[in-house]
Amino acid sequence: MTDTTSGREREMTAVTSGATVWLTGLPSAGKTTIARALAERLRAEGHRVEVLDGDEIREFLSAGLGFSREDRHQNVQRIGFVAELLASNGVKALVPVIAPFADSREAVRKRHQREGTGYLEVHVATPVEVCSERDVKGLYARQAAGELTGLTGVDDPYEAPTDPDLRIHAHEQSVEESAAALHTLLIERGLA
Repeated sequence: MTDTTSGREREMTAVTSGATVWLTGLPSAGKTTIARALAERLRAEGHRVEVLDGDEIREFLSAGLGFSREDRHQNVQRIGFVAELLASNGVKALVPVIAPFADSREAVRKRHQREGTGYLEVHVATPVEVCSERDVKGLYARQAAGELTGLTGVDDPYEAPTDPDLRIHAHEQSVEESAAALHTLLIERGLA
């Protein structure tokens, strides 16, 4: 069977089809910065895009949840549900969320697979030493001062993805290079 779809039709399908891009990594790894740069690029191409920032989700959708393993799992599942809902309705859902546990992330991936919705897992693999130097929110300083416990990757576990769709070493390249690598992957997978 020959493909009678024109290049323009394929391009329009990619623009109107949704997908979830889950960016996982330690606090201050660069997840949100990369997601916002990618969002800008995708919007310029005509894609509908939402960035589901972990801090905003915690404030509005997951208020009341703590940081126990169960609460973190519940938070990730809520975000995953919203991301899949958006993606299944033609939105590129970019999700810069720590999601420290592999089983929680896998449950989100499986939800997307069951629904037939595009999903990519991206590990923003910035070492904890670099993250603590960046310390965008002052979390590492508060943990070092004894004011905070349960900091992911320091005194609480982070299970790095063993086989992500893409691993970005954000400490070794610019934000633009990181966003470009992710954009290239979206194109390769037929999602952009």
